[in-house]
Amino acid sequence: MSDSRTGGADVRSVPTSAILTAALALTPAEPEHFDLAFTATTQPCPWPKAYGGDMVAQAAAAAMRSVEGKTLHSTHSYFLRPVDIGAEVRYEVELLRDGRGYATRQVRGFQNGKPVYTCLANFAAGEPGATFAAEPPAGVPDPAELPGSAAYLRDTTAPRGTMTPQSEEYWSGGRGFDMRHVPGPVYLTVEGERVPQQAVWVRPFDALRPVDGLTGEQRDLAALAYVCDYTILEPVLRVLDLSWAQPGVVTASLDHSMWFHRPGPMDEWLLYAQEAVAADSGRGLAVGRFFTASGTHVATVAQEGLIRSS
Repeated sequence: MSDSRTGGADVRSVPTSAILTAALALTPAEPEHFDLAFTATTQPCPWPKAYGGDMVAQAAAAAMRSVEGKTLHSTHSYFLRPVDIGAEVRYEVELLRDGRGYATRQVRGFQNGKPVYTCLANFAAGEPGATFAAEPPAGVPDPAELPGSAAYLRDTTAPRGTMTPQSEEYWSGGRGFDMRHVPGPVYLTVEGERVPQQAVWVRPFDALRPVDGLTGEQRDLAALAYVCDYTILEPVLRVLDLSWAQPGVVTASLDHSMWFHRPGPMDEWLLYAQEAVAADSGRGLAVGRFFTASGTHVATVAQEGLIRSS
């Protein structure tokens, strides 16, 4: 595989994974409601409110900083209110259970005096057992054969719809990760077939930096939680023939679950295979699976989101 980290990107700023590091930077605080507290800042984006993956990853990091000797294996979340961009969120951690094999935490995010996000996180010490893993989809092109977001947006002649220069720059290189779509992106129009499946190769633009308070393995788990929310609703958009920049399209994350099965190398390409499960009553549900380039299944995601079009 090619090791080019920009894929011919033509963006106004150098793409970097430091966006992720900044999102995961937690500051300890005095708890007001539960047992432990941290503050974190949401990262810039060109939308009215903050990116949901900020909250998923920051809450996961807060929960991981409260547990020793066990590994995060699942999170289950609800997005309660829109969150301000570039503003502080306070994460309060409740120590629900510490057992010999498992531990459970509740994390609640507060902003402007109101709860904006909540999740349960479970941890396992691990034990010997039988092994099974899902298989990756067959016939997916190598990421070196696919355009990155910047190259696609630079070269496409599709109508720009609601895309602004700020959103084009963000899609091109402002998210911390290189993303390459199969069969094609849904930024401006639905590239490829109107089917309920797609895949996205993802890799940080550069090597992930250390994060204070987290081990390398914990940082990688938080990085998976961070990047998973960017594209998980796209197979629903694809099958409904909707694009992000189509006038009248509005989306928002409602709830989210994630399971971490085994370690994976976050500094290398991961294949994010996604499928739409249902769409009705203004909501859409999708599932996704992360695989290493060699085909190892490392994590599974399910998310429901609000999807409106007019």
